[in-house]
Amino acid sequence: MLVVIVCFWILRGEAHTGRRIIDFLYVNERMEDHSLVYTLDEKLGAVRFGTFQCLVLVYAGLGWFAEAMEIMILSFVGPVVKSEWGLSLNEESLITTVVFAGVMIGSYSWGLLSDNYGRRKGFLFASLITSVAGLLSAFSPSYRTLVALRFLVGIGLGGGSVFLSWFLEFVPAHNRGMWTVVFTTFWTFGTIFEASLAWIVMPRLNWRWLLALSSVPSFALLLFYGFVPESPRYLCMKGQIADANQILETIAVVNKVELPPGKLVFYGNVIEDEESVPLEGSPLLSSTRKRIMKCNSFFSSFFMLFSRKLIWTTLLLWILFFGSTFTYYGIILLTSELSIEQSKCRSIILHEGKSQDNSIYIDAFITSLAELPGLLLSAVLVDRVGRKISMAIMFVLAFVFLLPLLLHQSSVVTTGLLFGARMCAIGSFTVACIYAPEIYPTSVRATGAGVASSFGRIGGMVCPLVAISLISGCEEMTAIIVFEIVIAITVVCIFFFPFDTMGKELIDDVDISNSSN
Repeated sequence: MLVVIVCFWILRGEAHTGRRIIDFLYVNERMEDHSLVYTLDEKLGAVRFGTFQCLVLVYAGLGWFAEAMEIMILSFVGPVVKSEWGLSLNEESLITTVVFAGVMIGSYSWGLLSDNYGRRKGFLFASLITSVAGLLSAFSPSYRTLVALRFLVGIGLGGGSVFLSWFLEFVPAHNRGMWTVVFTTFWTFGTIFEASLAWIVMPRLNWRWLLALSSVPSFALLLFYGFVPESPRYLCMKGQIADANQILETIAVVNKVELPPGKLVFYGNVIEDEESVPLEGSPLLSSTRKRIMKCNSFFSSFFMLFSRKLIWTTLLLWILFFGSTFTYYGIILLTSELSIEQSKCRSIILHEGKSQDNSIYIDAFITSLAELPGLLLSAVLVDRVGRKISMAIMFVLAFVFLLPLLLHQSSVVTTGLLFGARMCAIGSFTVACIYAPEIYPTSVRATGAGVASSFGRIGGMVCPLVAISLISGCEEMTAIIVFEIVIAITVVCIFFFPFDTMGKELIDDVDISNSSN
């Protein structure tokens, strides 16, 4: 009777449900033979978070460290290049905008590549483009060349979401939120390091040296690439169970723990490629796999984001990332633009007794330090009140910090308010980066997070028009109102997400994502 039911479900296209029953029968058969089976999450929980995951953390974190430096550099290079080459405001804004346009393309491309050909290949090509284009941009002979090369840098920087997805797939579920916050501290240290580097390099050398030195971390990623393992969860999705189990055994050895005996089984839908081997523990699924393989194409993971069960989540994530990116990068640009333009638009002289040039780096350094308490705040909230409530709280606080800037404030108060706003902006942005890959199933995880990040970069492309053009035109109040409206809309959208992911295992199938509500 069970065989008949299974066949009926498979014929109806309910392969996932049929597979559950098959796995249940197989597990019982194995139990009778006194042999145990374990899921990937059970194996990861057994090996715990140890030395191996710390090494994965350092490598993936270096990827975000490099991206943060290349993004932070925009607030320093733009004003200097504008003065040196006599650029207009729109030309200065374009230097920033093209980077975010490149990131938008790269986030989608690398996510799609990594979901189809592996996480390692995704961030390999991303790092290669970032490092080479970043170094070459230091030798740009003209404005157009600089814009073109920074666009390529942006495409490479789009691989940041792949680093996060790859890291998450090595972390046990129960403390994933905390360790992801730790992971995002690499971004914060990248911004602080870039502000410090600019403070040292720019007054003594020039912007070309800053661009060249900022590309070093990306080259370091290529140097250590040969030691990087593939994600075991991705390997399971591709049917390469033996390879996934070998990596888990390596993790156990490095972490000095015993891996529980038994077979590794995978309950998600398997998408085979030419390198796949038969899936252990699922001998009756060959016909189902063939059917899935026929339907699979390179772009199938992208179109899956707009399926009936995922489209609402996808659209809400796009709004969330737009608001997060617009707010975070807007505050960074506000810091440098207010330092330059306030003395021109007002009778106030900022940072009396200091040169205007040094004030830019000092303000940038001070507000970069705000990210440390912001990350601490997100670490405290994310595994206690959940992802949704954490983001809402920190967005509301950012709204409150920006509100007094509608009126003229002293330089000290302005810097303090931007400090608080950036603290909350990085906190909410961090939780959003955690939430996006958690809410998607394995087969579309990197693509979904990458496309959401890609759409968010539109906010990065638009914010220079607000933070640079309006502030330069002495319309600070209008700029702040725009930021407040974007934050308010984002907060409303957060409460429409279908479910929170706090403490839950990473999902593997679209069917599961719908049932987690």
